[in-house]
Amino acid sequence: MLALIRGDIAGVRLREPAARSRLDILLTCPGVQAVIWYRIANRFWRAGWRLSARLLSLFGRFLTNVEIHPGATIGSRFLIAHGACVVIGETAEIGNDVTLHHGVTLGSATWPWSSGKRHPTLEDGVVVGAGAKILGPITVGHGARIGANSVVNESIPTDVTVVGIPARVVRSQNSQSRGSGYIDLDHHLMPKPVGKAVALLLDRLEFLEMRVGHMQQQLRDPLRTEHKALSTGTRSQERCGVA
Repeated sequence: MLALIRGDIAGVRLREPAARSRLDILLTCPGVQAVIWYRIANRFWRAGWRLSARLLSLFGRFLTNVEIHPGATIGSRFLIAHGACVVIGETAEIGNDVTLHHGVTLGSATWPWSSGKRHPTLEDGVVVGAGAKILGPITVGHGARIGANSVVNESIPTDVTVVGIPARVVRSQNSQSRGSGYIDLDHHLMPKPVGKAVALLLDRLEFLEMRVGHMQQQLRDPLRTEHKALSTGTRSQERCGVA
């Protein structure tokens, strides 16, 4: 457990520019504090002390405003950035080097209530933007990026960025561009659908204008030829009449 906590602190130092020292992280980062309370409660949970684990979890929620069920499975170097209004359900599974921003929910989508796997699985290196909701027993693939305020209700492949309600894939990642041990936080690089649609319309308009211009040119050429022939014939007749 202590090794996992040291790993969580090391993960913050890698991914949080505002972190100054280990002591600063421990005292001022509610996300780290919430994960520490979870680690302790999870040890109680796995030992069979379920009530004690839930009470510790409740106390940690009171202190940090982050709710992590002690039955959840969380890997090493886990970071909750800004640590506010995050909810992680009982059967959620989180891999290594995962980053959640504030307002994220890893919730259940089953109704009526049922036992078994109800919450999502986040594989290694996943980054979830602020306010995103990931619902149900789905899998978010390795290195995926979830855009802010997205709602994910279907499994996501590896190394992609998804945005929207419901979330859809908008960009593939280049997994080799990320250095070893460092986390790529480029989940903010999202497309602009309105701008893209306007650009497509402008391209189409330019194409149509060129096509209409070409058609007008084709119509003008025979008329010019005919007009030139008529003009030449008229001048010839005038010369003959004068002669």
